[in-house]
Parts: sequence; structure tokens; C-alpha cells
Amino acid sequence: MAHFTGAIGSTGALIDVTFWVSSARLAALTAEAQPVPDACHGRALLDTGASSTAVDPSILEALQLPPLGTIPVLTPSTGNVPHDASLYDVGIAIPPALAGEQALVFPRVPITASQLLESQGIHALVGRDVLARCVLIWNGAYAQFTLCF
Repeated sequence: MAHFTGAIGSTGALIDVTFWVSSARLAALTAEAQPVPDACHGRALLDTGASSTAVDPSILEALQLPPLGTIPVLTPSTGNVPHDASLYDVGIAIPPALAGEQALVFPRVPITASQLLESQGIHALVGRDVLARCVLIWNGAYAQFTLCF
């Protein structure tokens, strides 16, 4: 099982993540002989409080992704009143710590756009939709986390 251990900092458990156009978008661009945007790399916060993964619009703009529509989203700041968030399909990979281990790859993940804390280096929230495929060990006593997949 691939895994890595990282430090829990003041902003939480951060990991490196790679984003690219989803498999469906790639097929559409290829069929139309259109250029495929390069993958983007960013930092993501492991967020067990988020039901779905959210990505900063700067990543989505770099991938030149059009929204598929909107979905209602509840956040702590909206309380019981949902707000409409743009919905996108992206590919996501979480790299392993050791060379030779396989990355955790999602060829197509429905995500929402969300203004995140880019000033703190956070480009995405990895929600329970992705974490459901992992084992997350939160060791608060040693300020470490381990993510296994």
C-alpha cells in the first residue's frame, strides 16, 4: 500500500496534488484536434469536513476548463442556506512518498470551484469523496499525519 507521512502545520495536513483535464475532456479535445492544457501542481488541504473536493479557480483557469453547471453547496459561512458553486470535471493524482509506488489516481472527479487560501499556498481541499479511498491517520500528539492508499 502506497503511503506518505507529513507534518500537521498551522493550516492542517497539506499534500502535493496534480490536476489535469478529465478523461472525458481529454477525449473531446483530442477528437477536435485541440491542444490539451498541461497538468497543474498545487498544495491541497486534507479536509474531512468537506463532503467533496474543491479547487481554486486559478487551477481551473490554467486547465482552461468550462463549468459543467452549478450545484448547491453548504459551507460553514453559508449556514443552512446553500450557495451555487460551479461544477467541473478534473483528473487528480496524489503522488506517493517513495519512488516505485503507485500514485492514487482519479481520472474524473466532479469538483467545485472555491476561492481558497492561495496566500497560504492552498489550491484545493481534498474532501471525503477522495479520502474514501484512503486510510488517514491523524497523530496529533506528534503533529503528523499518514495517508495510505
